Amino acid sequence: MKDPSRIRNFAIVAHIDHGKSTLADRLIERCGALDPREMTDQVLDSMDIERERGITIKAQTVRLSYRARDGRDYTLHLVDTPGHVDFAYEVSRSLRACEGAVLLVDATQGVEAQTLANAYQAVEADLEIIPVLNKIDLPAADPERVRQQISDIIGLDGDEALMISAKTGLGVEELLEAIVQRLPPPRGDAEAPLQALVVDSWYDPYVGVVTLVRVKNGVLRAGQRVRFMGTGAVHLVDRVGVFTPKSRTVEALGPGEIGFLTAGIKEIADARVGDTLTDERRPAPVPLPGFRPSQPVVWCSMFPTDSSAYPQLRDSLAKLRLNDASFVYEPENSTALGLGFRCGFLGLLHLEIIQERLEREFGLELVITAPSVVYRVTLTDGSRRELHNPADYPDPSRIARIEEPFIRATILVPDAHLGAVLRLCEERRGEQLDLSWAGSRAMLVYRLPLNEVVYDFYDRLKSVSRGYASFDYQLDGYRESDLVKLTIRINGDPVEALSFIVHRSMAEARGRAMCEKLKELIPRQLFEVRIQAAIGGRIVASERVRPLRKDVTAKCYGGDVTRKRKLLERQKEGKKRMRQVGKVEIPQEAFLAALKVGA
Repeated sequence: MKDPSRIRNFAIVAHIDHGKSTLADRLIERCGALDPREMTDQVLDSMDIERERGITIKAQTVRLSYRARDGRDYTLHLVDTPGHVDFAYEVSRSLRACEGAVLLVDATQGVEAQTLANAYQAVEADLEIIPVLNKIDLPAADPERVRQQISDIIGLDGDEALMISAKTGLGVEELLEAIVQRLPPPRGDAEAPLQALVVDSWYDPYVGVVTLVRVKNGVLRAGQRVRFMGTGAVHLVDRVGVFTPKSRTVEALGPGEIGFLTAGIKEIADARVGDTLTDERRPAPVPLPGFRPSQPVVWCSMFPTDSSAYPQLRDSLAKLRLNDASFVYEPENSTALGLGFRCGFLGLLHLEIIQERLEREFGLELVITAPSVVYRVTLTDGSRRELHNPADYPDPSRIARIEEPFIRATILVPDAHLGAVLRLCEERRGEQLDLSWAGSRAMLVYRLPLNEVVYDFYDRLKSVSRGYASFDYQLDGYRESDLVKLTIRINGDPVEALSFIVHRSMAEARGRAMCEKLKELIPRQLFEVRIQAAIGGRIVASERVRPLRKDVTAKCYGGDVTRKRKLLERQKEGKKRMRQVGKVEIPQEAFLAALKVGA
């Protein structure tokens, strides 16, 4: 056990690509946690997909030992957090285990939307914040401008910001000293009953569920019988340890320490994130305040391209769920695509990550339907239901009103691109709440329907701003809207996997765009294929894929014209018959195209 006065718990928070994982590498290197030959870039980004995309998906923790300039030894618990808006839940969870935060700002790009959101989260969690300017070695760095932005936009003292280069290691020693001097030590009583907050849990095939905890009061030891206060499950602790970043067994974890335990837990539901761990014989009187459970905001259906792979998909989703508590799924049956699952995600990037992991780690080929959000429907009989899937859309005559989720979006954009961003937000049914300036950059606050954001809003925003705009959002409740179900029909048959819910004012444009896209993607058949978008019984857009035509008159050399006419009439009858019984094979790209269709 460590002396709490010599412990510092802190998280690194920043916008995407501002250098969190690189700074974590330098801190690990400086504290000698790994041998030089063991060091790699982004050492805490352990998943292949994190390294390839250059992003952090899961928050990681590491214990470091640091000898300060005053000769005292300190134990630092560092938490490296994700920067993307989809993983803001991981950030909020990590901050609850800390007393301080290092707010990293790129000295070339300045304060971005996610910097602001993370800073506010740290303030709400009552953390001491150390602002740090990174990448000061780059020619484009402008520290004075960024210091001013920190003061104007975030409200912290920009003059106190430290200047470092995480790539070269410049200023890292000064940052470590600031962490030791400026961040408060944890508080806790080793003699009190055990209270430990479950910060994270994941499944290991060899030891079962590994539970990451932050001890608040008391002492956690191997051989202790512990109880999860939320679920009531009791387990015998067989191992207690810390990550340095390699896992290392320790005798005990005391107040203020962050570490892990294994207790032969088989189900991750038993070790729920946000629960409180206590001693079974001497329990704590009250649990610690936990976390708000994550709410999926984007839903889509997943089906295996080969129906025989359904059991493999079911098992694969169960394994992913063990390591990702924010991912949810439930079985679903589609007449067009067979057996599959309706899955909920924190955002489109989260969806992409899960899809890529299923294809890469489990070798699955999937059909993914268009993403949708959760709508609330009030029926004429007064009952209310949540609508996760457009296929469950009730008869319009039974609907009294339908509500959709809205978000409060914060967009930071240079003046030169402000007009284009304003037009984009207005196109997406946005309502402007605020517009302010910080130097040459505008900060927009808009209320937007989440349905308009999940399609391609982020791509369009980057496109119209030439990559300079940054975007962050929080959910902002439900509002009544004039929504309709747009059904896509192929040769008269509805394809539920391609149907979606849309605002009435945009239904025609969306339907036309979808039909045009499908016309390009559906291969030509020996019969005509009609593609239609319909609201109820009314067709709002239509396209046709022309049939392939065999030259049946090629064998006629001269002779009476009636011979040719008879052959053409017979071909026409055959095509008509084929259209009645022929099935149209829709390639997977057609389903994926639904993700990219903009109004």
